[in-house]
Amino acid sequence: MFRSIAKFVLAVAAVLPLASQAQGTPEIKLGYAKCAHCTPLSLTPQNAVNVKLEAIGFNTGNDVLTALLSKSIDVAQVTYLHYATALDKGFDVVAISGQVNGGSQILVGNDLPIKENDWASLKKVIADYKAAGKPFRVAASRGNAQDIHMRGAFAKQGIDVNKDVQFINIPNPSDHVQALRRGEVELICSVDPFATQIRQLGAAKFFAYPYDQAAGKLTNLIVTRSDVIASKPKAVEETVRSIIKVNDMMVADKGLFVDTIQKVTGLDKAIAAGAVENLYPDYKMYRGPAVAIGAMMRDLKYINSDVSAAIEKNMDYRFLEAATGKPKSALGY
Repeated sequence: MFRSIAKFVLAVAAVLPLASQAQGTPEIKLGYAKCAHCTPLSLTPQNAVNVKLEAIGFNTGNDVLTALLSKSIDVAQVTYLHYATALDKGFDVVAISGQVNGGSQILVGNDLPIKENDWASLKKVIADYKAAGKPFRVAASRGNAQDIHMRGAFAKQGIDVNKDVQFINIPNPSDHVQALRRGEVELICSVDPFATQIRQLGAAKFFAYPYDQAAGKLTNLIVTRSDVIASKPKAVEETVRSIIKVNDMMVADKGLFVDTIQKVTGLDKAIAAGAVENLYPDYKMYRGPAVAIGAMMRDLKYINSDVSAAIEKNMDYRFLEAATGKPKSALGY
């Protein structure tokens, strides 16, 4: 009997270190939107070390931000626009990494006499609609990067989104194609892979990439809350490290990027392949342009206050520095 007890004690002793080790591994819930740039984040759990990562997909960036603020998740992939909006409302958000940029396309109805990259032809059609007493309807998912890209590009061309056209909000980007097919809008600024899907299905034609504005191609930003940083600093660092690793994988292997988009969104491989050409993996955080985005958003009356100081204050480069071994001066600061 003593021999049996001894065996039991030894067995328990062998298991306990494993149990305590597993218990000691910090956990992070990472939320991301189901757009083409965001899908690589689905690969972070298997590429993370010393942190148990759970990657959770949401329909939109707004949904991800809501989950972060309600403490349902710990780290969120949002956009520079979400970041500025959250700070404008006084929410606790801290930017810790970039991710993937680009992914925006302006598309117009097939029958409109608008030429690719020809803003004069677009402005003429808008003027014709006004003269005829008809609204020229432009759409985006309000609150996402494509919305601000479009508004900034329009403003630079002298088009007032509030006076010259009628803005239509279509919250879920996957609904954009049907809005165009039903003739509910004349122009839409959509996110890949849905923008590429619209073009390949012939629901609209390409007009321009809306990158000629303060935000440029900047899109995705990884943010967390100060309480997460305080309680799990090493886990946050390892999360950033896994994002950088996956980013490098996307740069090295476009086929993997295509497969990941297809797997997460369920869209055709040809659509995913087209979308990848408009995506730019980049884990840096761009402080100067982020401030410029905030100023542009205020000019467009998208936010109410000057968030420049808050944008700079809440960009924490420590985790990028630790993960890359580079100073923040080399990471977009």
